[in-house]
Amino acid sequence: MDKSNPGRKMDSSDIITQQSYSSQLNNFEAGVLGFLTEQGLPTDSVLVSVNERVIVFKNLADVLSKINDEQKPRSVYISKYIAAVASGLFDAALNYLWDETILELRKRVSQYDISYFYDNAVNSPEKRKSLNSEDDLVKVNDSELIEGGRKIGLISEIGYKHLDTIRYMRNWVSAAHPNQNEITGLKLVSWLETCIIEVISLPLSNGTIEIQKFLKNIKENNISESNARQIAAFFIELNQEQTNNLASGLFGIYTRLDTTPQTRQNLHRLIPYLWDRVDEQARQQFGTKYGRFVANNDQLEAKLALEFLEIVSGKSYIPEALLSAEIDTAVDNLLNAHRGWDNFNNEPPFAKALETLINDRGQVPLQIREKYVLGLVEVFLTNGNGISRNAETSYKSLIERFDTTQAVMVILSFNNTMVASKLQHNLCQNKYHELLNMMKLKVSAPAVKELIDEIQKYKGPLHRLREQSDFKKKVDIMRKIIF
Repeated sequence: MDKSNPGRKMDSSDIITQQSYSSQLNNFEAGVLGFLTEQGLPTDSVLVSVNERVIVFKNLADVLSKINDEQKPRSVYISKYIAAVASGLFDAALNYLWDETILELRKRVSQYDISYFYDNAVNSPEKRKSLNSEDDLVKVNDSELIEGGRKIGLISEIGYKHLDTIRYMRNWVSAAHPNQNEITGLKLVSWLETCIIEVISLPLSNGTIEIQKFLKNIKENNISESNARQIAAFFIELNQEQTNNLASGLFGIYTRLDTTPQTRQNLHRLIPYLWDRVDEQARQQFGTKYGRFVANNDQLEAKLALEFLEIVSGKSYIPEALLSAEIDTAVDNLLNAHRGWDNFNNEPPFAKALETLINDRGQVPLQIREKYVLGLVEVFLTNGNGISRNAETSYKSLIERFDTTQAVMVILSFNNTMVASKLQHNLCQNKYHELLNMMKLKVSAPAVKELIDEIQKYKGPLHRLREQSDFKKKVDIMRKIIF
């Protein structure tokens, strides 16, 4: 029986191929191990078994056929992936696979609209200032790259979840972070297929292509009032997340100092049509962004941000005393540390800084409330590999101060894409249940307590919870009550 396809029996050609792979790989391994022995170097647990390598090679042709002929000649890291598999270095193979995926995603971003990507992928205005061209993509970390790719439609939500898992494995299992974890041949070839399907060979969706055309149109052409009304019909086709992300991107275009007067005039005519479809929480963020420009003394950008808000009659979203901007910056700093390398050592000072800010300032303003809560949920859930003990004290201190509304946001956080992706990992699942137990003490409404009980009794994978129709309805109902 073919283990990679249990429903199909092996024929003679399969056996010959498998024997050929096995024979060649055994001969290659014998030469490598022989040399290591001659040099007095270790040979145990250096290479994965030949049987696991054969599993990969048996499936490679079918998987590689999903890459078109135009892309194959430039897929250098795929070649290195295959060479690493043949050598028995699966950890290195995973590293090369991730390098190929990131390289291809950067190419796609640069061919789409680089500024629009930066506006959606990078939360920090301070970091955004240093990102202008394709060359600056190396400054965007992998987490920001795949999240930004999802936001602008270059990666599907399902693809994002798979890639986030592979990114996690790359960080904690591959040669990028040496350890003794084993990678099977089936897993390795499955990850290759995922990266090919979800990034390397993924065609752009119709919605993504339309947004690309729209962005090109507003930058290159003069749009009249009548044109604007016709173009605005396109906004109806966007889902809520696409609408929010497009609005965020247009805000970025409007407030950039190198944007032409004609483009701003085009946006002046188009933005009001889109604003009607932007949800309340996304609108709050525009006021916060204005506040951050003011707090950073970016006077020209602040002036343009204020113009944007005036166009949509959105000045009411400007935060009082600019407290939201301070908290927004502190949350971004913490999340950047959490999502980057060596987060266990980098998180604690940013966690303490956020705790000090909240202790000094008191209540969290409405404009930044959801981002603040979801940010703390994300860091409390950990990266799935271990707990930053020195930071967790601050997280618990801040979470224990949550009011009833914030507690409900925590309970509903399984519906957030980033949180749902984390819930694929056992440690994150345990920490989420820990959060639910903490929130039980903060809510009194029977419907909320009932939802907590249902989540805790749910036997399916937690990262799929948001897809269940019963839970979807309850999320919608409770969000309407909160917001």
